[in-house]
Amino acid sequence: MIVDDHPIVLQGFRLLAEEAGIARVHEARDIVAAYRTFHRHRPGVVVTDLSFRDDGLSGLSLIRRIRALEPEARILALSMHRDPVIVARVLECGALGFVLKDTPAASFLEALEAVANGRSYLPHDIAIEIAMLNAGAHDLPLANLSSREMQILVLIGKGKPYDEIAEILTLNYRSVVNATATLRSKLGVGSMAELMQIAASQARTRP
Repeated sequence: MIVDDHPIVLQGFRLLAEEAGIARVHEARDIVAAYRTFHRHRPGVVVTDLSFRDDGLSGLSLIRRIRALEPEARILALSMHRDPVIVARVLECGALGFVLKDTPAASFLEALEAVANGRSYLPHDIAIEIAMLNAGAHDLPLANLSSREMQILVLIGKGKPYDEIAEILTLNYRSVVNATATLRSKLGVGSMAELMQIAASQARTRP
């Protein structure tokens, strides 16, 4: 099953599926339809985008819901963005692999084959970035953060002011302020200076 809200991506995947000898491909353009389709047909592999026009990084929610329904589900995530914080979250949610949307067809088919056979797949450079991210975490409870909170953390680490973070993430200013307070609580830091240090260490792993 392919889940994406861009028709051209769906068409491209169908062509690749034919090349790979995949006989049947289910399609869905939003996470509600995707979950229903998975529940009904139980496809052997799910390939899903992470970002949808109307609901941010809701692909993460879809991955969690499918894995809750079927713990052995084999999921390959797609994205235009290579943020290692988000990729790490994708894996924590239960996906077996991750590829960028500009990945060459041969590499995409390699990833698809790996996931179909129950093996994990990450591009080598992204795997290194995630290893660096984990090495710099110092046992911080980063897994407790939502994808949105991790985005805000990285942007803080890159020196973005609250108003710019709000604009980048299409949030209001107060939401960013509240999220920052939540970050301090979840990460167990007592001051904004400590939060900035943690944020900077995470931002260094992002291109």
